[in-house]
Order: sequence, then structure tokens, then C-alpha cells
Amino acid sequence: MTDKILILDFGSQYTQLIARAVREASVYCEIIPYNKPILFDETLKGIILSGSPFSVNEVNAPSVDVKNMVEKLPVLGVCYGAQLTAKLFGGRVDKSEKREYGRASLKIENHDGDALFKNVSTTSQVWMSHSDTIKELPQGFELLGTTESIPVAAFKSNTPKPVYGLQFHPEVYHSTEGKTILKNFLVDVCGCNQSWTPAHFVTETIEALKQKIGNRKVIMALSGGVDSTVAATLIHKAIGNNLYGVFVDNGVLRKNEFEQVIETYKTLGLNVKGVDAAAYFYTKLKDKSDPEEKRKIIGASFIDIFDQEAKKIEGVELLGQGTIYPDVIESAAVHGPSVTIKSHHNVGGLPDTMKLELVEPLRSLFKDEVRKVGLELGIPADLIFRHPFPGPGLAIRILGDVTQEKVRLLQEADAIYTNALKKFDLYTTVWQAGTILLPVKSVGVMGDERTYEFTVALRAVTSIDGMTADWAHLPYEFLAYVSNEIINNVRGINRVVYDISSKPPATIEWE
Repeated sequence: MTDKILILDFGSQYTQLIARAVREASVYCEIIPYNKPILFDETLKGIILSGSPFSVNEVNAPSVDVKNMVEKLPVLGVCYGAQLTAKLFGGRVDKSEKREYGRASLKIENHDGDALFKNVSTTSQVWMSHSDTIKELPQGFELLGTTESIPVAAFKSNTPKPVYGLQFHPEVYHSTEGKTILKNFLVDVCGCNQSWTPAHFVTETIEALKQKIGNRKVIMALSGGVDSTVAATLIHKAIGNNLYGVFVDNGVLRKNEFEQVIETYKTLGLNVKGVDAAAYFYTKLKDKSDPEEKRKIIGASFIDIFDQEAKKIEGVELLGQGTIYPDVIESAAVHGPSVTIKSHHNVGGLPDTMKLELVEPLRSLFKDEVRKVGLELGIPADLIFRHPFPGPGLAIRILGDVTQEKVRLLQEADAIYTNALKKFDLYTTVWQAGTILLPVKSVGVMGDERTYEFTVALRAVTSIDGMTADWAHLPYEFLAYVSNEIINNVRGINRVVYDISSKPPATIEWE
């Protein structure tokens, strides 16, 4: 069985970064809400307590029984988790004289070869983000680190199992040796085997799918994207032709995408049926401008079409989906007091009338992990590294109502943009790129002709997993080329702008 670390989430914006750091150390982990019961079995090797927007001194501050945990397993508290640990063991946590946010210099005290700080410099940069601070350590606890303004930046206690606390965030980029500290906790303190690799995931997942599915039939919606392709390939390797794929043309795909996707899946040996339902979707979307309403209409309309196709296959009992971890995290407040950002078409929404059991082999993976698994499965690299594309397609890249003519304009402009990225060898340098059709017309001049046409915004971001993203610093020469090509070749567009917003505060998509 795979070794596992549990991360208890108290609502921190950085919790997912802890998970990513653990995964990067080839150790499997799961994020669960702090108030969810913990199953202590032989696979669980340690627990990490996340940060939180709360103060441990608030009346209704979230809490867990750390004393019970350390009777069984090593525990690492990060920021709020460290403060909570200190308080529960009898220490004192008070408001800081000033809010401590940003870079700080960690000085390791009483190092003495402690496992947590193995191969860590005695002085290193760390990232702080808190308004409370630990004023007094509990009796029997050992100070391990300080900063100029924080008397207790790191501590330890040799309870039945070791418990550590870090006032800083080792999981963020700005903590320069933070990932080494986390790796030390995982390997040297918890004794985790670093065996969770793409190859291991593939073998374990295929076997689990065989056990779960048996001889039953699975139907799955395919889009040509990385997530659904990798999920379908895993399921196909487990059950062969008992997987039935359906690809629906919702009328808001990229240029020539319907035909290209069908051909791609044929080459992969998957059994896929293409369904042209563009007219149905256009009817449902008529005069609808609200982005969330458009998402829900597309999701509901897709289910209508998909349900019809499912009924044509006798004996189908399961529904395969390419749901990945960020989809789950952003769509439901399952990890502490988080907030719904936007709905996702592939998370929930399955009508009870379909009575299909879900199969989601990628539900625990981030996007970059999905790509690694895809390469391990032998899926062509050009498909694996294809940019993410939203389930509602171009409908949420058209601000305002959706019409066939607007879709055509955006398809043409987006194709020019995508092909140019490839031509200039920039496609693989950005994580996601797309073109947005704005509900804005402006005056232009082409030759002696006055124009009054639409504006498109080019969007390109760099990211690891889509949870955070920075705008891509594309060369001016490239942007000038794309602008010129779009304006000269797509009649109906006379202005091109470039989006330089990062996530947060903006999202990657505009809707």
C-alpha cells in the first residue's frame, strides 16, 4: 500500500501548495477538512496542520485534538497549525504588535542535527503571513528557530511521536529551503517511502479500476483535452471495449476541433461516437449573457444529450469523468471555509434519473501530475501538452450573448493566435492561452474604409496547476504579428488587446 500524509485544512489559501510540495517529494497526500474524522491505518504516516484566516483565540476558532494525534503519528503545524499546537499544549499565543507578512530571515537555534532541518542553512529566507504570534512555548517544548521579529518561528516536542511547529510557510516559493524542510518531515521524521511516481499511480489505478468496474460498462464524455484523454486511457487499459466514449459538438468548440478530436481518438484505439448537437446548444443559449447561467445551460444541455446517448447503450452502469483536483477544490467548500469561485461542468450535476456510478481516476491529481501520467501511458506529447480548454468552451470566452457569428469570429481569431504560438515556438512556454471576444465595438480605419467592429483580448498565462497563474510575458514582436494577422484576416474584428492580469486577483478565463 502507498504511504500517505494527511493535510488538515483550516481554510488557508496555501493549503494546496502544501499538497503540491508533498507530491513533488513523491509522497502521496490528501487534503481533508479539519473537522473530518481521521482513519488511522497502516498507510497513514503523518499529519500536517495547515494555516488559516482565523485566530486561535477566537471563540469559534477551528480546532483538532493534536494531543491524540501525536500519540499515534508525527505532526507538523504550519502557521495557524503551529499556533494551535502551542496553545493546546499550554503555550501562549497573542496578537502580534504588528502584522507579520512577507519575507523574513529564519535563524535556526539549537540545531543539533534535528531531522527537520537536515541540509538546511542555519540562516535562510522564509515567508510569513500571520497576525498572531507564539509568545511562550509549552513546558517541555524546544525552540528551533527565530526571526528578527518573531521569538518562536520553529519548535519541537518529543511527545510520544514528534510534533513540530513552523510559524512561517515552508510550502511557498519565497521560503527558499521550505521544500527541503517538508521533505525532511516526510522522509526522516515520518518515514515515508518516496514511491508515489507516475508509474506507480498508473499500475495502482488500473488495478483499482479493474476491481471497481469488473465486467460492467462505462460511458464517458470525451473532449480531446488532457484530463478526459488520460482518464479514458486508464479506464480503457482496465476494461478495454467496455468503455464507450461520446464526444459532443456543442457548437462552441475551437476551429475544426470536432473532426480533429474524433480522428485523434481513433488513433488511440478508443471507441468514441461523435454527436453533432450544435444547433441544440445554440437554441438553449439564445439571448443568454450571464456567465454562470451560460455555464449551467451548457452543463444541463450536455447532460440532456449525453443521457440520450447513454440510453442507447444497453447495460451501462458507470460514468467516467476526467475530474481533477483543482476542479474539486474550486467548486465546493470541501476543504475548510473556502469559497466557490465558479461551477465546473464535470463536478456534480449528474441527474438522479441517470443512476450511473461515477468513476474518476484523476480526482486526486493536479494538472501537471495528469500530464506525467499521460506520458507514462504512452499518449502522444502533442496531445498531453495541449493547453487546457474550459468545458463550456468558447461560450465563456464570448462576453455577452452567444451567436453563431460570434463563435465564428472567435474561432478564426483563436486559431490564428494558437497557430502563431506554435510558429514562434511559444506554445509550450505558456500554460494556457486563449482569445476572448469582448462586447465592445470600436472605430477603426482600414485603408480608406471606416470600420466599427469587435475587439478581442489575447490571454496567456504561466502556471503549474492553474491554482495560481501569472500573465505570460510574450514578445512584443509576436503580439504585433498576431494583432496584424487577426485584424487583416478576420473581418469583424479591428482591435486586439493583451490581458496582463495575474491569478489572483483575476481568474484565467474572463468568465
